[in-house]
Amino acid sequence: MKPTRTSSRKQQHVEITLSKDVSFRGKTTGFERWEFLHNALPELDFSEVDPSTTFLGKKLSFPLIISSMTGGYRDAIRINRQLAEVCAAKGLAMGVGSQRQALEDSRHHRSFSVVREVAPEIPVFGNIGGAEVAKLKDTSGVKKLADLIRADAFAVHLNPLQEFLQPEGNPQFRGVLDGIARLVKELGIPVIVKEIGAGISMSVARRLLEVGVRIIDVAGAGGTSWAGVEILRRGTVRKQRNRGKGGQVPAPTAFWDWGIPTVDALRQVSSLKMESPSLTLISSGGISGGLDIAKSIAFGADLAAAARTFLRILESSGANGLLQELEGWEMELRGAMFLTGSRTIPELQEQRLVLKA
Repeated sequence: MKPTRTSSRKQQHVEITLSKDVSFRGKTTGFERWEFLHNALPELDFSEVDPSTTFLGKKLSFPLIISSMTGGYRDAIRINRQLAEVCAAKGLAMGVGSQRQALEDSRHHRSFSVVREVAPEIPVFGNIGGAEVAKLKDTSGVKKLADLIRADAFAVHLNPLQEFLQPEGNPQFRGVLDGIARLVKELGIPVIVKEIGAGISMSVARRLLEVGVRIIDVAGAGGTSWAGVEILRRGTVRKQRNRGKGGQVPAPTAFWDWGIPTVDALRQVSSLKMESPSLTLISSGGISGGLDIAKSIAFGADLAAAARTFLRILESSGANGLLQELEGWEMELRGAMFLTGSRTIPELQEQRLVLKA
């Protein structure tokens, strides 16, 4: 049986992120510009540092999500199983990749449901694109996707840049906010709204809060450029489609670095916590270690998330290698907490970051 177009695209995305340099080229997350004030009198023992937190009503060993990556094609079963096993062993949360393919047919449903088979206790959330949400006539389809993985929450990813650049994209975003509002009212589990690498601004976050969204992942610029992924794919697809026809439309490379740097998005959206204290804020987009998690928390985030870094380690070093990497991230986070006198995550949120000289 031939794979669907969506299934093939999912596989291409993973292959490109593993084999090509799809980082931002002229833009960074902004974390490197900031540092903590060192506390030479932390007045606590390192053993007292407790980086644990809760997310979706479940305890995490430290505030990290292995974020939405893949699903919807054959090899995604292996990838999602291993990622879920690592999350279960480490006590972390996990989001599955876009479940759009699961709306089209059932042949790869297990590439998503396998997460719950091996990790029944961790926080898990589903995922669908904004363009699909805009077209929903009711929430029954999304409810089925949530039930497929026994989701604790469901994410809507906002990716207008990716849809614009994708050769077979769907840049039809009229009605997305109304669709999100419907999910908030009818889905029965929390709705997460996330970008995928171009950032969420204060004004967009405020509109989301107004329709009842209480979990926002800023997913800023500076890590993986999904514009870059689609620009590379676009060149390949154009060549295939134009083979023998002469000429091809060049990929619009000007958008490779489009987006709000992660730190700028964090600072903008975290300022809304004063008026919306129930907001849970997730920092993602170029998170590269425990120190970035710590800085994210100090900028107002409640958790951090990362994706491509973990996928690359999983594919190069296996589940044990990924577990070792996560141990290192946790040690970095605990070190930053100790050296700022922060025993808990709420205390770390009160710490001050200063611009480097």
